[in-house]
Amino acid sequence: MSNYLKDLAKVLRSKNSGPFQITLDVLFDEIDNYERVKKANIFTKDNISHLYNLDKKDITDIVFFDRAMGIKVTMNRKVSSGTCFDRDVYGAQQHAPLLDILIE
Repeated sequence: MSNYLKDLAKVLRSKNSGPFQITLDVLFDEIDNYERVKKANIFTKDNISHLYNLDKKDITDIVFFDRAMGIKVTMNRKVSSGTCFDRDVYGAQQHAPLLDILIE
């Protein structure tokens, strides 16, 4: 069995949650994989802020949707969407740091 999040999750994606925030979605198609990741306790403000080089206060929500087997993380953007220093106007490429998270 794989130990990487990218192999356990069915969907790993990111998108804008308005011009000032990005949402990370982690969706599973197997309850065992969802429960394994949830119990690993990797989705914390400490871990996400470290992974994305943000202050913990910039992680606004971490929500586990048990019925949908999904995890949603919402964080403040360093630069608002569409400004001159924005490199990802749709926030669609921000999930990459999640791919190689090792699940114990």
